[in-house]
Amino acid sequence: MDNTARSNQEQHAAAAAPAASFEEVKGRQRATWASGDFGIIGTTLQIVGESLCESIDLRAGSTVLDVAAGNGNCSLAAARRWCDVTCTDYVPGLLNDARRRAAGERLRLNFEEADAEALPFPDGSFDVVLSSFGVMFTPDHVRAANELMRVCRSGGRVGLANWTRHGFIGQLFATVGWHVTPTAGLTPAFEWGSENYLRTLFPHAASLEVTPRDFIFRYRSADHWIEAFRNWYGPVHKAFAALPADGQRALYDDVVDLIHAFNRSGDSTAVIPGEYVEVVIVKH
Repeated sequence: MDNTARSNQEQHAAAAAPAASFEEVKGRQRATWASGDFGIIGTTLQIVGESLCESIDLRAGSTVLDVAAGNGNCSLAAARRWCDVTCTDYVPGLLNDARRRAAGERLRLNFEEADAEALPFPDGSFDVVLSSFGVMFTPDHVRAANELMRVCRSGGRVGLANWTRHGFIGQLFATVGWHVTPTAGLTPAFEWGSENYLRTLFPHAASLEVTPRDFIFRYRSADHWIEAFRNWYGPVHKAFAALPADGQRALYDDVVDLIHAFNRSGDSTAVIPGEYVEVVIVKH
């Protein structure tokens, strides 16, 4: 499908699709992230949590909250640095994955089911608040950003890892959106990858630093990448399941083209840079 046709299709879909409430969207999102088996994909992203903990300069003994933690990459990274960690997510199955990983490494963490837009903690409870590819997917960005800052103490830090719009994962979601109509009325999650947008979400921060980085997806082939994400990564899993056979084939072909456009391996394997931003915010 050419870009003009896609643009027209997106405009028509946006006009035709009724806007959903944030609570309706949240319910759908919870079901999406609970589908597949995100933990299998999530463990490959562990290096992002390690890098974020280093960039935020974690100190042993700090109280750390991991928001929308998924299978706990930031939580485990912080616990390895002798922090007092609370791992939260609103999908119980993902928290169970994090529990199993922590038990396997004999790391002590606290686990609590929690919505990133309504965190069940008093103001200023934590020295550091983290989220890796998590809070960016909340439907109400302003509310989520306010919650991150609210539970962080004065002088504390918020650390985020967010995919960008023009990077591989941002373009993957755009590609999926050409085939499965996205929910109308929402600010795209990938705005969290824009420094200008982040400054509107955190206008009262003492400082906000944004560092572009790449996570490298390393798979046996483009087909292997699609197989893994189709089976285990909720948004891709759900997209394929929503389409008839011919629609699945069309989506598959478009994702193959996307992978080829980003792949830098030079051989039959897939070595795909996934651009994201690492964000360090200091609270007044």
